[in-house]
Amino acid sequence: MKTLLLAWFLLCATLFANTTDTASMEGYAPEENSISVEPELPRELQKVLYLNYEKIPSRVLKGEIFTVTIKTLSTVKNFADITYRLSNSKGLKLLNNAPSREAESKYYHETFYFIATSEDASLPDFTATLVDKGNARYATTTLSGEKLNVISLNPKKDFSHIVANSFDIIEYKTTSYDASRNIVVFVATATNCDISALKLNNVHKQGTESITESHLDSKIIYYAIIDKKIENLSFSYFNLVKNKFISIDIPIVVNDDSVTTQSDLKPKDQSNEIIKMSVAAAIAFLALIMILWKKSYLYLIFIIIPLAYIIYVGVPSKEICLKAGTQIHLLPVANGTIFETTSKEYRLQKEDEVKGWIKVQLENQKIGWVRDEDICSH
Repeated sequence: MKTLLLAWFLLCATLFANTTDTASMEGYAPEENSISVEPELPRELQKVLYLNYEKIPSRVLKGEIFTVTIKTLSTVKNFADITYRLSNSKGLKLLNNAPSREAESKYYHETFYFIATSEDASLPDFTATLVDKGNARYATTTLSGEKLNVISLNPKKDFSHIVANSFDIIEYKTTSYDASRNIVVFVATATNCDISALKLNNVHKQGTESITESHLDSKIIYYAIIDKKIENLSFSYFNLVKNKFISIDIPIVVNDDSVTTQSDLKPKDQSNEIIKMSVAAAIAFLALIMILWKKSYLYLIFIIIPLAYIIYVGVPSKEICLKAGTQIHLLPVANGTIFETTSKEYRLQKEDEVKGWIKVQLENQKIGWVRDEDICSH
């Protein structure tokens, strides 16, 4: 009896299971590749860049050049470029529109250079966009700017507004400007410096004649008009490496002539010309002795040539004519300082010339430079 009941129970269970499976499969038609796939987002919506700060200075001086480095990760291997748009900065001046880039595996170290112009300063928002080789752009990624700790110096009275790793005077020269003032011209080089910020105190007039700006290395030709009673032109700058103010002293030694070229500001050594004239005079004298002794006029050539050279070197400055409207420059430098303009034709003494420029002495005894094309043709 138990055996019959067990068999009946198993039969009923089998029939119930088959009925359930059949009911659950009603209306189902299996298809190949039945796994569902979401459609790929268009490139302009795909986020492929990830940014974070790698290097931010903990403290910045007002006027200091500093760097900010961003570490960028790209999920796209082959691309044309990563471009950056900077916005919402405060109290800063950007020095390089395109970052200095170093690649490391799948990471890119992007370095930007800034100058702090205010104590209230914040980094900009950095918005990066990846551009593929077909010039298609992916979705942008933005790294929010951060507040910076900027402090101002407490400088001495002679501070020149220069903050740098180094600042050196390469050449200098002083000449008389008028009866009561001298003009000092000097060449300076600097590293990690906004050299255009140079400004001296207690001078009558100052300015830049030529400048080569770079956030790494820079060079400037600068002039300052000072009282004749000043024996040293002194000023200071802040050295970032030594973390202190450094004094610069330019001794005032007045020369009779003006600056000759923009690259040679030191006084010219005239001793070579004197030696050459002395040698020429000696040759002429020996030739005269030979003529008197040998009674031969063939030696005249050894008198004529040396004497011609002596006359050429020793001839006084000749007079030249300047056109009306001629601009008289402080130095023979393109786009340099113009301190006077002629209202009519002038005849002045020619002092010297160099590479398209002529040095002239004005009626007020000042020395200036004019271009060759400003000389009258008649």
